Amino acid sequence: MLIAGVDEAGRGPCLGPMVLAIATIEKEKELELMEIGVRDSKELSPAKRVEQLPQIKRIVQEFSSVHIPPKELDALMDWKSLNEIEAMKIGGLLNNLKKKPDVVFIDSPDVIQENFGKRIKKYLTFETKLKTEHKADSNYLVVGAASIIAKVERDHAIEILAKKFGKIGSGYTHDPHTREFLFNYVKQNKHLPSCCRKSWSTSRQMLDAHLQQKLF
Repeated sequence: MLIAGVDEAGRGPCLGPMVLAIATIEKEKELELMEIGVRDSKELSPAKRVEQLPQIKRIVQEFSSVHIPPKELDALMDWKSLNEIEAMKIGGLLNNLKKKPDVVFIDSPDVIQENFGKRIKKYLTFETKLKTEHKADSNYLVVGAASIIAKVERDHAIEILAKKFGKIGSGYTHDPHTREFLFNYVKQNKHLPSCCRKSWSTSRQMLDAHLQQKLF
């Protein structure tokens, strides 16, 4: 039986892309992921994730990812919720697989976990069983593998942005380095940087704070 796992990295940050990744594997080979220490990417150090990535790619049958940059996210957020955007992109990842899985395990962001599966089904061009669950990245090895792929790619994207913009932190709103970068950038340039999700509340707050200071 061919199974698939799907997870994302960078759903909440105000800087950088959101990355979605998928991995497929024959059910009987899934234990090979356990043998190399695969688990939810949040439970592993950055170095361990990078170390495991090539091993994961050798073990799984197929893998792919999609990056949604800030500009695209902002445009889509004008007419879709973040959950719907994620469901649409997951549908695309599944449709593009060379060999379609019998069962797909997906980490669900919807409060009612089953609702996320209903969202995704609207975008599928083939029949498969979708199991959308909270904490699927901890409960299923193949989802853990997908979460590592997504996280390593997201971290690499942030590294590239840091080379262009300087010290930007992790991109998460609670990161003081990210907040300091946004504050200083807006103060100097009078607008938000291109790596920023302008529809996010933290981004708007930084811009509004500058405009208010200028007004007074």
